[in-house]
Amino acid sequence: MPVTPSSAPPRQTTMQQLFKTILLGLALSTALQATYLQAAEPVTTGVASNPPAVAQRSDLRWKAVPTRTLTAAGVRFAYRELGQHNGGTPVVMLTHLAAVLDNWDPRIIDGLAAHHHVIAFDNRGVGATTGTPSNSVEQMADDAISFIRAMGFQNVDLLGFSLGGMVAQAMVLKEPRLVRKMVLAGTGPAGGEGISTVAGVTFYDMLRGFFTGQDAKQFLFFTRTPAGIEAGKAFIERLQERTEDRDKEISVRAFLAQLEALRVWGNQEPADLSVVGQPVLVVNGDDDRMVPTINTRELARRLPNSELIIYRDAGHGGAFQFHGDFVRRALDFLAR
Repeated sequence: MPVTPSSAPPRQTTMQQLFKTILLGLALSTALQATYLQAAEPVTTGVASNPPAVAQRSDLRWKAVPTRTLTAAGVRFAYRELGQHNGGTPVVMLTHLAAVLDNWDPRIIDGLAAHHHVIAFDNRGVGATTGTPSNSVEQMADDAISFIRAMGFQNVDLLGFSLGGMVAQAMVLKEPRLVRKMVLAGTGPAGGEGISTVAGVTFYDMLRGFFTGQDAKQFLFFTRTPAGIEAGKAFIERLQERTEDRDKEISVRAFLAQLEALRVWGNQEPADLSVVGQPVLVVNGDDDRMVPTINTRELARRLPNSELIIYRDAGHGGAFQFHGDFVRRALDFLAR
């Protein structure tokens, strides 16, 4: 008969935890390596030198926009920007767990950049950005603020997905005058239900992806219904549209640091979001396994000037699954 945790000898419990940690680490390393090997196109591992400072073509798309670098607070940030000719308040994109620049859905970036100046960057120690990876949401918020200030922006809109949505919340509380509006997708508030256990869901779905020969995002971001499966396949194909000057993959060290940040965020005391006066568009699918959808509803309830969109038969990546509708609604929200 198995021994329950409460009755197990302390040494056995410690050994079990150590064994579990080793297994999870091996699974992570194996799954990440498998993802690299399964990439549909060859990738470069560095960032190209900054192209000459010339006016950007209005017909340029996300799959071809050059990668640039900018140094702020001792960190050389890798970033891409699109739609500078539109002017207005820039839209800064804050990305999800394990993501680099090439993980943004081209349809969303191109759709927003048709009307706005859009900027996406790698967090410290992630992708081609230098420095030691941040292991707290607050540190990531400080880095994002440093990057935005170094870009010369005094006021921005934020679009944060998943972990990026948590970073956006920390940013608006730290520097409220910096933020005009926010779009928060697939995310939740500090102390939200199930956020501290994202690591378990992530490792499980990485293993599912490894053993079935699929990208883990197929399981993490989308439902297992026919519509969800097809949407996941289409999304993963879109991520491969860029074939040159691709970003570096996230390292295991940086991935584990981000998981620690999520664990701490999920366990800490809720922040007072009633002080956030900025308009906020809150979005998710109705069946989010990574950041349970109840967090999205709670986030909208606690933000005094919010709008809520819940997509049916959609998971964590509902904004990617319904990218056309999401872009339309986001553009309408930002234009008001």
